Amino acid sequence: MIDHFWQTETGWPVAANCLGIEHLPVKHGSPTKPVPGYDVRVLGDDGREVARGETGAIVIKLPLPPGCMPTQWRNDEGFKQSYLSRHPGYYETADAGFIDEDGYLFVMARTDDIINVAGHRLSTGGMEEILASHPDVAECAVIGVADALKGQVPVGLAVLNAGVQRDAGAISAELVKLVRERLGAVASLRLVQIVKRLPKTRSGKVLRKTMRRIADGESVTAPATIDDPAILEEIATALREAGYARAPAQ
Repeated sequence: MIDHFWQTETGWPVAANCLGIEHLPVKHGSPTKPVPGYDVRVLGDDGREVARGETGAIVIKLPLPPGCMPTQWRNDEGFKQSYLSRHPGYYETADAGFIDEDGYLFVMARTDDIINVAGHRLSTGGMEEILASHPDVAECAVIGVADALKGQVPVGLAVLNAGVQRDAGAISAELVKLVRERLGAVASLRLVQIVKRLPKTRSGKVLRKTMRRIADGESVTAPATIDDPAILEEIATALREAGYARAPAQ
């Protein structure tokens, strides 16, 4: 029996509170510790393990325990390329997070959502969690935008709760201040643009990569899975008003 678990394409929970072994104290936001048999590590861009509490790519040291998915049907090379090539000797989960001093795993975002701001690896998911705690925010997203000086800087987009009549600029300033108070100046978040809605797939996944490409001024084609293609131009307009998205969405 398990509680508070996290699993990947391996098919079995990788981290969980295994009640049949030992009921560990719950830490909010963590699936608890790696399940016996899984050697979970957190690696930096150089492929080396990072310090406890530092965010990086969550990987599983090979070999995987019995019962895990050993390959993809009739696609061994595709399996190797997708999961085993980036960090030799490790299975790539495509998730990012950290392990704290007590050995608890925290899954913060997909690896694509970890941005490098002046040498600091920051989780956009962590910033989104802070923005979502504001009472006027219904949903939000944070993307990493290319910056000539810092490499990347975070930009937030927030949808307000229905019925909120307060000035959008004032709310945006509060959101920026909230992130700086909780994460510090290293977060470098200076803009949270208020928008009417966020682009999503029909299954409800926010299209962060698409918004990032719009913000960087790249040409964007609406993904086939998008719920409403018209929203891309809405986002492009909002970002252009904020000084980004020099090229329109297509």
